[in-house]
Formats: sequence, structure tokens, C-alpha cells
Amino acid sequence: MSLLFFTVAPALAETILEEPPAPTSILSADLNATDIPSEKVDQFVSAYLQVVELIDERSEELQRAETEAESLRLQQTIQIAAFQLIEEAGLSRQDYWQLLGLANTDPEFRDRVLAQMEERDR
Repeated sequence: MSLLFFTVAPALAETILEEPPAPTSILSADLNATDIPSEKVDQFVSAYLQVVELIDERSEELQRAETEAESLRLQQTIQIAAFQLIEEAGLSRQDYWQLLGLANTDPEFRDRVLAQMEERDR
């Protein structure tokens, strides 16, 4: 299984999830992959997989939108649902963004995330 951070409808994901993160976070600004508890990695993987699934499920509908207004309405609906999934997984929006950024830039953390994803596939 490969990491899908850049491959799953990247433009759509960026458009839908473009809201800036909330100002508070339980994670420090200078994240270190080894300092992140397994529980947080598990929460991130859960949220990430659900958000990817949501975007996959709704991307065709979004592409079929006939007007810009309809497209914006669908984007907002998807965004709200994605943020709800993130929060239901136990993460703040800021924590999710920080962990997503770390997964994209830190090979060690990316490996932890991939291992967790592979474990869920079994």
C-alpha cells in the first residue's frame, strides 16, 4: 500500500480542506516523529482514511456540478463532513494538518503512518 497524501484527488482535497487550522493544538509546533504517541498516529490514520474515502465518494458528484454555486455548495458540504470526521477521530483540525504535513515531509513519521495503515488492512 502506498501513501496517498499527494495522489488522492490532490486539487480537490486542497480546495475542500483549505480552511486554516484552529489556533490551539496539543501537538508542539516543532513536531518530532518519535515524540508523537501511538494513539495520535492511530487517530490520524483513522481520520485520514475516512477523509480520503469521503473525497473519493464525492469527487465525481463535485465534478458533475453544473454551476459554480453548486460546486461551492458541494465543497462546503464535503468540507464540513471532513472536519467532522477529523474531530470524531479525536483530533483537532490543527493537529490533523500538522500530522499530515509531517507525514509528507518526515520519512520516519511517514513509515509509522504506513505501518499503521498496513496493519488496518490485515
